[in-house]
Amino acid sequence: MSQEVVGPVESAVGYVLKQAAVSLRGAMDVALRPLGLTVPQYACLELLGQRPGLSNAELARGAFVTRQSMNVVLRGLEERGLVTRPAAAPRGRELPTELTPTGREQLHTASVAVRRVEKRMCRGLNSSQQQVLLEALTSCVRNLAED
Repeated sequence: MSQEVVGPVESAVGYVLKQAAVSLRGAMDVALRPLGLTVPQYACLELLGQRPGLSNAELARGAFVTRQSMNVVLRGLEERGLVTRPAAAPRGRELPTELTPTGREQLHTASVAVRRVEKRMCRGLNSSQQQVLLEALTSCVRNLAED
């Protein structure tokens, strides 16, 4: 029985995708550090900017962290006055989180910094190539979610 091998890692889509993800994360870390934000904190602000009122569990899923880690992220953002959560859950155990005006300002500044990183990452790709890349990556995500 022959076994299929990956071959040179530089030619393996998964390996190169991981390299891109690690490079993107590093560049985002550098861009967000002067703002006093981590990538998970930025992701949380971005999610809340687009979908106010998300719960801790929803934010954790969207930011790709555990619920426990999201608790730490939210506490830090709350202490800085960037988000607010009610003291008691309006229904069930969910504490819907919202951006404060200061949080919205911080989100805007962070979004501009992250967009610069994305533009740098896609330098040399025209808009149709970027769209093809986006569609291909979305297809990869969907394919893996099916199994």
